[in-house]
Amino acid sequence: MTEGSTEKPAGRTRWHYQPEVPVQTSPLFAKPFRPMEVLRWFFKGWFPLTENLLVLTLAILSWLLFHPSLAEAASLKIDWIAMIFLRNLALITIVAGGLHLYFYVYRRQGDERHYDARPLAKSNRVYTFNNQVKDNIFWSCASGVTIWTAYEVLMMWAMANGHVPTLTWSEHAGWIVLQVFLIPIWETFYFYLVHRMLHWPWMYKHVHYLHHRNTNIGPWSGLSMHPVEHIIYLGSVLIHWVVPANPLIIIYHLQHYTLTAATTHTGYQGVVKNNKLLLALGTFHHQMHHRFYECNYGGLEIPMDKWSGSFNDGTEESHQAFVQRRRKSQSV
Repeated sequence: MTEGSTEKPAGRTRWHYQPEVPVQTSPLFAKPFRPMEVLRWFFKGWFPLTENLLVLTLAILSWLLFHPSLAEAASLKIDWIAMIFLRNLALITIVAGGLHLYFYVYRRQGDERHYDARPLAKSNRVYTFNNQVKDNIFWSCASGVTIWTAYEVLMMWAMANGHVPTLTWSEHAGWIVLQVFLIPIWETFYFYLVHRMLHWPWMYKHVHYLHHRNTNIGPWSGLSMHPVEHIIYLGSVLIHWVVPANPLIIIYHLQHYTLTAATTHTGYQGVVKNNKLLLALGTFHHQMHHRFYECNYGGLEIPMDKWSGSFNDGTEESHQAFVQRRRKSQSV
């Protein structure tokens, strides 16, 4: 089924807008290996205007303008720690808050490319403050920004004091640049593993439930989590205690995990003008996870869900197979 098709299959009735399906995973692990397809996939993921490129730009600006030198970071002092906290708070407010204003307050696109056109919840006792947006803002900022900042401070202090291996631009520029492209892939692998753990019954009941109160999602939903989940989720950056990095990579790693949480939870396919998608944002495959819970635990860079049998590609056949798997698991 193509984007402009007037055909309305059964699956479309579940969504206000459904993009072209089946949802495609990356060609990185396809057989036979096709290097030109992989190159095209990487290029499309970065250019001409993408989440990855925007986050990298923000990370570079953060590094150049709002970050202590390693000499300053050798000692834990309130001035540079506060600067990082305020910068991170400003970033999540600009990204999540800006998208919320654009799509949900000013409604600049109406419901064009809106996956689930139901309004975000108000007067609902499920949420802190009985309001979905206020709940999401509170947990994103009070817990999310605090723990994001704590990890960044820890990594910078450890790097400044020689506790973690550090790369320099003069000697390792190629490896630093390569890490920019590899980090989203590592994050997909890490996210799948910890996300499956968060769906274990005890973890879901006591921790992950808070994030999944958002069955219909908006930009502030992405980083709205229980503090324990923030610690686990942002722990992705701890790989740099083993894999060498430099300050820019640490900043980019954490901003990629936090800011793309907001963009991928936008609830819209992206920014559209004259029926043309200018900037892809919300991922339909993760939107399905919030609606159905037990599918699409990972990302599309590594097809972990395909390998484990939890992938829902959005087609009616795939959805019915998912429903049958869930019924079978619940009957055991």
